[in-house]
This record gives sequence, structure tokens and C-alpha cells, in this order.
Amino acid sequence: MDESVEITELLLAWNQGDERALQDLMPLVHDELHRLAHAYMRREPAGHPLQTTALVNEAYLRLVDASRVEWQNRAHFFAVSAQVMRRILVDLARAHHRDKRGGNLARVALDEALVIAHETPGPDLIALDDALESLAVFDARKSKVVELRYFGGLSVSETAAVLGISQVTVMRDWALAKVWLLRQMDRRE
Repeated sequence: MDESVEITELLLAWNQGDERALQDLMPLVHDELHRLAHAYMRREPAGHPLQTTALVNEAYLRLVDASRVEWQNRAHFFAVSAQVMRRILVDLARAHHRDKRGGNLARVALDEALVIAHETPGPDLIALDDALESLAVFDARKSKVVELRYFGGLSVSETAAVLGISQVTVMRDWALAKVWLLRQMDRRE
């Protein structure tokens, strides 16, 4: 049986309450979840507190707990997985940002403060997430394209399959969304 079909059948069985289906599903999707997590983590700054495997595990826990989701197929599962991973990283970035602004109120020696001040920041994930949320209000499909391509690490053809649109549309949406997001992030600064 084709793995894509098998994954879809297991997701549908899981929807119907078959716990065995979930146990059979996880080994089939683990490598792809790990690939998605790796794509996310490549964009994070060095020294990020979360590692790829930890991101996969956290996403797995949230996906298993997502009993309200009615899985449609393999593509739907991986699109939701990409979104869950994005939320995990954004939540972590927001917590870190809050802590940097005094949320943790820990005393830091002056020499430690100088080292912290000279660390190179990664991409502003919070600003990107905010801009992406704004884009979703304006054009939900373009927002999904960015989420799947940038955060999910999906190719043009994979993104087209997940969204049910042509590859040309994905490339056009990708190009327009990048420009729109950069403008939104520039305005924020």
C-alpha cells in the first residue's frame, strides 16, 4: 500500500477513536515530522534552548491532544504539524522576549550583561509571526504558503499539493507574500 494512502487511512481511523491507529501512525510520520522540525530549527539562532527532537516531541504531544481536529489526509496532518511547530517556537520566542524585558527579574553581573548584549540576535520570529497573522487576515492562502514553505520547509510542489493549488500559484503567492511581509516588518521597526 502507498504510504500516503496508509497515513490517510490511519488518520481517519484515529478520528474514529482507534488508539491502535495512532500507535501505527507515529512511526510512519516521525521522519517527516523530524524533517519539518529541522527546517524550523535551521532558522533559529545558535544556542536555541529547543532542539529538533524536542520540537518533534512537543509537537507530537500537542497533535495527540488535538482531539477536535478531524484529519482529512496526510497533507492536512503535515500542514497542521507545521502550524503547531510554528506556534511552539513563537510561544518560546515571546516568553524569551518577555524575559528580556524584565519578566524574569534575575540579577545579572555586569560582565555577564556585556556578553549577553553582544550576542547576535536571530530573525525576529515574533515580528514575522505578527506580520504573518496580519497577512492571514488580508490573504489567508498567501499566509498558508509562507507558513508551509518557510516554517514547514515544504517544497513548491509539496505546498501546492497541501493547498490544492498549482505550483505557479504557489510561486506567485510566495513572491508577493515575501514582499508584503518585509514591508509589514519594516513598518513595525
